[in-house]
Amino acid sequence: MIKLVSDTIDREDINSLIEWLQQDPIPKLTKGEITKELEKKWAKKVGTKYSVFVNSGSSAILLLLAALKEQGVFSKNKKIVVPSLSWMTDVSSPMQLGLQPIFVDCNLRDLSVDMDHLEKIFQKEKPAALMLVHVLGFVPEMVELVELCRKYGVLILEDVCESMGSKYRGKPLGNSNMTVGSVYSTYFGHHISTIEGGFINCNDSDLYYLLLALRSHGWDRDLPKNVQNAWRSNYELDEFDALYTFYYPGFNLRSTDLQAFLGLRQIDKLDGFAKKREENFKIYQKNISNTMLKLEIHPKDFISNFAYPVVSPNRAEIVKALKKADIEVRPLIAGSLAEKPFWTGKKPKMPNCEMINKYGFYLPNHQGLTEKEILQICAIVNNASPF
Repeated sequence: MIKLVSDTIDREDINSLIEWLQQDPIPKLTKGEITKELEKKWAKKVGTKYSVFVNSGSSAILLLLAALKEQGVFSKNKKIVVPSLSWMTDVSSPMQLGLQPIFVDCNLRDLSVDMDHLEKIFQKEKPAALMLVHVLGFVPEMVELVELCRKYGVLILEDVCESMGSKYRGKPLGNSNMTVGSVYSTYFGHHISTIEGGFINCNDSDLYYLLLALRSHGWDRDLPKNVQNAWRSNYELDEFDALYTFYYPGFNLRSTDLQAFLGLRQIDKLDGFAKKREENFKIYQKNISNTMLKLEIHPKDFISNFAYPVVSPNRAEIVKALKKADIEVRPLIAGSLAEKPFWTGKKPKMPNCEMINKYGFYLPNHQGLTEKEILQICAIVNNASPF
């Protein structure tokens, strides 16, 4: 079988983990110093001041939104724009926090938001924030997006879960001061894996401290000593009472040092994995013809492609042929989330997302894929009835 994804954790990683576990005394397995080491390493890799390691990319979305809500970002306006071409937790997380998602259509150049539709939403709804989802490793026109959001006073949150390693004009996605924060996933099958896991990256210290507190019940144990002292002083707390003092209604979204140990090794592999994914993407681009998508890649951008997207009215025929050849294939992310049973709210006209929901699917791309396998996949797609 040609699999859609491939595990990035190899035998050397497992052997190294076993050796670490066999220490005497047994190392701490819950969140500890190795988690801090991983956070510093990932922050440096992305190019931000801070990073917070959590138990999944979905938890990263929930935690970032919860922190922004505590900071008052949504105090006057609970509306947040979310691409209909995205993942379930980009929508469910705002809903769970009492926010109001508003769907925006995608474009067919890089599968990011449709700028015309986005501006119309800004004018009509005046939302507080935009959840900008970087789809399948593709890179949007960030400067244009940021200028539009600044014009209407909309904050940008970046979901980079499918795009680790991708670069906008030479800089990793999620690293700039143009956005309030970025989230990443280290789930199995993503660009790197900690089994389960995710990150939030940001440059604002107050947001960072709030993320640390909310990640662990709302207490102050993970904060730097000077920040701890300031928080305790505000409430006249001594060290003993502070142990079980909760400043915010927090969560338990922590990961473990066991997963962080794997993550330290995985970060070192990311550049190599991303390079292979880009090479595979270019082979697909050169050889796939039976698709309605016309992806446009800026020459200065780097595409760490998660999976290769295809849109064809002959999807059923192509999918059947791929499965017969033992090649894994899936809908293009989830299609349009506005079309799923959970969504009972407004469904704006989104022709591009509706087309992808009906005709879209994506093909395998990972570091273990060979050129021969890609060409085999391309031949099956192209040999189906042309649209």
